[in-house]
Amino acid sequence: MIEAKNISKKFGDRQILKDFSFVFEKGKINMIIGQSGSGKTVLLKCLVGLHKVDSGQVLYDGRDFLGMNFQEKKEVRKEIGMLFQGGALFDSQTVEENIIFPLSMFTDMNEEEKRDRANFCLKRVNLENTNHLFPSEISGGMKKRVAIARAISVNPKYLFCDEPNSGLDPQTSIVIDNLIKEITDEYNITTVVITHDMNSVIEIGEKNAFIFKGEKWWEGNKEEILTTENPELTAFVYASKFMMELRKKS
Repeated sequence: MIEAKNISKKFGDRQILKDFSFVFEKGKINMIIGQSGSGKTVLLKCLVGLHKVDSGQVLYDGRDFLGMNFQEKKEVRKEIGMLFQGGALFDSQTVEENIIFPLSMFTDMNEEEKRDRANFCLKRVNLENTNHLFPSEISGGMKKRVAIARAISVNPKYLFCDEPNSGLDPQTSIVIDNLIKEITDEYNITTVVITHDMNSVIEIGEKNAFIFKGEKWWEGNKEEILTTENPELTAFVYASKFMMELRKKS
């Protein structure tokens, strides 16, 4: 479980996040949704310590992450898997080398153990025998699956996904959504997904928070999201549904 308590963040005079609080539950896909520029990705970076907050707390299973020293934070980061927008694979490294990278950084595994772990993770995302390919030699959907394999290589307790379906076609997006859901259930991970894709929210979102102008405007499950009377959320949901229908017809 991860708890965000009263997180606020400014860049200069611009208020990006204001008093944001939310409990990300273990074993569930916790989604942060909202329009582009609403503060979603800034929130993610605050949760993992890439941005320093102006005020508030982030608790990992009760541990005050923001109050830790460098070494203490490093220990928590060993428990975190990250799926970056676009995959963020290293172009100069093979698929196998990309997956081994966090293992070399955060574990004491020897080379054989790291290769075995990479092979296990590749099998888990249905990408066996791609070890020696480079990112330029695989599709966008495959890159995302490699990125997921890399994210789970360290057996994380917490998985963060920033716009996991960005740039993917609808069918490949469903594959990625299902894979994230399966991994969350299988390993009982606290999964945090940042998205504005309503397809993903309706398919796999179990606990959702809607950010509007840097504030938590609503929270609830995927069934409640379709019956909410929150006007800003309703406008976001049905604008997204309209765009989905247009995409299906094109």
